[in-house]
Amino acid sequence: MTDPFVRAVEAVLFASETPLTAGMIAAYVGEGDVRAALGVIQTDHAGRGFGLVRRGEYWHFETAPDLAHFLRRDRDESRKLSRAAIETLAIIAYHEPATRADIESIRGVQISKGTIDVLLAAGWIRPAGRREVPGRPLTYATTPAFLVHFGLDSRRDLPGIDDLRAAGLLEPIDDAFATMLESGDDSD
Repeated sequence: MTDPFVRAVEAVLFASETPLTAGMIAAYVGEGDVRAALGVIQTDHAGRGFGLVRRGEYWHFETAPDLAHFLRRDRDESRKLSRAAIETLAIIAYHEPATRADIESIRGVQISKGTIDVLLAAGWIRPAGRREVPGRPLTYATTPAFLVHFGLDSRRDLPGIDDLRAAGLLEPIDDAFATMLESGDDSD
């Protein structure tokens, strides 16, 4: 017989449309060790078709990664993000909270309002307050939905520069410079 408190925590998580923090769960189930119950549920579901996962401070049930392909046909068609949106999302993720000026400074070009709007609509970024400087610009930060979508437990799990270089996503600057010289591109 399973502990009634653990069952209650499991029921709240199962019925929730969005991931929940331990505090949010406690508001439903009352006094008890919610974190211990989450651990029991996570252990009980290990190796099954779905499991309990933690993304940041949020908990939710998720299809086992090796079975996700069975559900792909039921998903909505995803839209591809523009290069500007991908760069903007990366800047916000690595430098949050970031203002529009921060993003433009790092990218070297202005961004359109539409780029921020697309990321807000996707639920991957959120307004994170205003910076205490003249003009009080709005800052942006990533959301728990960002962590869930990209399979991250926290922002600390974002790949570092060495990881990106090892994956072939960054060309070492010396190689890029040599390639430029070989191609005869001397835009002086």
